[in-house]
Amino acid sequence: MLSERAAFAKGAGIRRVPEEACDIRTCFQRDIDRIVHSKSFRRLKHKTQVFLQPEGDHYRTRMTHTIEVARIARTISRSLRLNEDLTEAIAFGHDLGHTPFGHAGERALAKISSMGFEHNEQSLRVVDILEKDGAGLNLCAEVRDGILCHTGDKQPDTLEGQVVRLSDRIAYINHDVDDAIRAGILEEEDIPGEIIAVTGESYGERIESIIRDVINTSRECGKIEMSSTMYFVMESFRDFMFERVYKNPVAKSEESKVEGMLSMIFDYYIKDPSKLPDDYVSNLDRFSPERVICDYIAGMSDTYLLYTFNNLFVPGAWTVR
Repeated sequence: MLSERAAFAKGAGIRRVPEEACDIRTCFQRDIDRIVHSKSFRRLKHKTQVFLQPEGDHYRTRMTHTIEVARIARTISRSLRLNEDLTEAIAFGHDLGHTPFGHAGERALAKISSMGFEHNEQSLRVVDILEKDGAGLNLCAEVRDGILCHTGDKQPDTLEGQVVRLSDRIAYINHDVDDAIRAGILEEEDIPGEIIAVTGESYGERIESIIRDVINTSRECGKIEMSSTMYFVMESFRDFMFERVYKNPVAKSEESKVEGMLSMIFDYYIKDPSKLPDDYVSNLDRFSPERVICDYIAGMSDTYLLYTFNNLFVPGAWTVR
């Protein structure tokens, strides 16, 4: 059923630690289950996508973004007869290392840490080292490659990984527009006419037209890419989003506070790493204090970061008896 260019489960499944094959699931299906049942995956529901602490239940979180990426990627993979299980495993794992408070948190950690910080590298570190009390999830090489290369300079080795990389971009540009309109930062009529003319007027039309373009173009050229026309429109769309949303002073007014909180928490633990939770203290024998502190902060949800900050730096209530 699969294209000859798909990544077949048979012959794949090389893991860092060899394991016996499962008789009811392929290696990629097993990886989906390992990711979905992990603690880092569950924490995505309380991590910011774009808007910090929005009031309302319908704004995207890092979890809903991940699910939307997975659905777009599976649609494209199925149409191109690629391996949907590998596609889904990569999609579900691609943002496991993302920081609290979205890209504001990522930029803050990159600035604070002398080692820098990239969420795709952290996602691989999560599945390789941090999950399961330091044992890692022991995922297949193809899944690990797709997670690491979903952003950055290097393209994934598999077509399935390339599908996720493109689907991530399709998802976030479109759902960020939807959230910006919900927040009152944009109106539908603000979207430039040249984008509407090619992709459609509604959120659903835009998503479908881009997906169809990727499928049709990829079938013709044998690579995972969109047409030159759609690529130009997507670049224009992205530029529009940076100008009107991602750098919008109203939407981003709280981001300086994120950097301040992360800096204070980082400085607190760098002075005495032994104050870290026990499961992170145990990693100090394997990694530098700075590395372990970044692991701890990056793994926090938005709510846990606020709890930690308040616990460390905000005076508690007291009474005189």
